[in-house]
Amino acid sequence: MTEPPAVAAFTDTYLPTVNGATYTVRTWRECWQSRGGRMDVVYPDADYEPEPGEHPVASLDFPFYEGYRLAVPHAPRGVVAPDVVHAHSPFSVASRATATPDDTTRRSSSPTTRRRASTRSTSHRDAVAPAVERVSAAWERWFLDRADLVLAPSERTAGRVRDLGVATPVTALPNGVDIDFFEPTDASDFRERYDLSGTLVGYTGRHGYEKRLRDLVDAAADLDATLVLGGDGPARDDLETRARERGVDARFLGFLPREELPAFYSALDVFAFPSPVETQGLVALEANACGTPAVGADAGALIETVDDGETGYRYPVGDVAAFRDAIERALDERDALAATCLDRREEVSVSQAVDRLEAAYDRVR
Repeated sequence: MTEPPAVAAFTDTYLPTVNGATYTVRTWRECWQSRGGRMDVVYPDADYEPEPGEHPVASLDFPFYEGYRLAVPHAPRGVVAPDVVHAHSPFSVASRATATPDDTTRRSSSPTTRRRASTRSTSHRDAVAPAVERVSAAWERWFLDRADLVLAPSERTAGRVRDLGVATPVTALPNGVDIDFFEPTDASDFRERYDLSGTLVGYTGRHGYEKRLRDLVDAAADLDATLVLGGDGPARDDLETRARERGVDARFLGFLPREELPAFYSALDVFAFPSPVETQGLVALEANACGTPAVGADAGALIETVDDGETGYRYPVGDVAAFRDAIERALDERDALAATCLDRREEVSVSQAVDRLEAAYDRVR
């Protein structure tokens, strides 16, 4: 058996920050190591004790995006001499991935940052957003053209990368779900701990304005269900106010430890995901892996992630009445939808994703 290539992965977000990109990098690394390979990770330093092969670099808080840190592009001593350099985003630390020790090292890139979403989050005036978008697009195009291969977590995201005019080949490679961790779980203790009962519709993740969670609050106003939101973010206070104004029975649980997420998903009857800006929408697949159908916006990568009528339903972005109808339909058909979700667990597994990742690395070696 051929030994897997040595990989140096550069990422602008890593533990203890909790998001899909962080856990994708971590899960891929663990899976890679289980196959006998080495994957070192270079990331912005934070309040996290690194394991061997994890290399923090000096960083500071980014003032316009909570949980994101800026770091000096730097490859610390001790990083494996790589066969492949993998940049998980085109900014800060990951920009160092374009400079490699010698010409034999091959580069791959995963544009996991949400360029359009992040410009909306960081721009305080609408007039600034177009300029930020243009500069961001130009930089991203330049960066990705220095790679040998670009990996995107969905076909929709791959299409957006190609629309930038990137000359480098672009391949869709979904991130995958750790199905050994995300599986149907007895959620009775979770429900009791958070005083939850009856029908539950929920979401977990960043409470950003770009996620359109206000639509979820509005849709829940006429549902015979409790709305449960895990996570946090800049929109949370406004969402809590909106829920009170609309008379929604809403529970805001705040940040949930990762070990509680399988119980959270299993406790829900439907996972609701109104965000139109996802590059994959991994949380919907995590919910599916736990046997919970998802209702998502018919936009972005959720067009691929939520299989309409099979693992959940989609609705037109911004149409609150259609959102509510889709949730009610998913509740009515929950057993059949849940069965399909469980049947497809292996298809969305991280093991299959890393099979494809290894094949992608072989393409550029």
